[in-house]
Amino acid sequence: MRQFKKKIYLVRHGQTDYNLQGIVQGGTIDAPLNQTGINQANFFWESYKTIPFQKIYTSGLQRSFQSVQKFIDAGISWEKKIGLNEISWGDYDGHKIYEDDYYWQVVEAWNKGEVNLRIKGGESPEDVRDRQISVIEEIKNSNDDLILICMHGRAMRILLSHFVDNDLSKMDNYEHKNLGLYILEFTEQGLRVLKQEMQNA
Repeated sequence: MRQFKKKIYLVRHGQTDYNLQGIVQGGTIDAPLNQTGINQANFFWESYKTIPFQKIYTSGLQRSFQSVQKFIDAGISWEKKIGLNEISWGDYDGHKIYEDDYYWQVVEAWNKGEVNLRIKGGESPEDVRDRQISVIEEIKNSNDDLILICMHGRAMRILLSHFVDNDLSKMDNYEHKNLGLYILEFTEQGLRVLKQEMQNA
């Protein structure tokens, strides 16, 4: 059996105007980075440009690949994976509803283990996990051992809680900020967190 030395640098995208305004920004919203987000991306590049990444994976949404564009421009192999897209918040995508009772009721239900519950018109955590599995398996079985992934807040929480804890109800244990980083490694049991850096520009 192959002894894995694979590391993943898992980062959330930079700030968009939707983030700034507190608007729900799920998988159906393809917003670009704002100036703060561009500054964060530049800061991330300056901090990690010496890491010899062999492969970059992003979601299919522009805020993810804009956040690592300088790494892509440096010639590192890159693939977009729709499986890494943010959760669809359905009817609530694009709306300022963080004070909406239903939104928080759904999130609380997920925290209590009802991870098959879909928000109205959208996805459940299980739906997102199921589309992430093939991407992580591809990465696990590749010959690349130093990988940069840029994706989205809720989708990151789902990935970490499933592949680290095997328990989606632990999603909200994982903090995230724009351009916040988790460094992970593959083990025979799955993924484990080596380091967390919640830096901002």
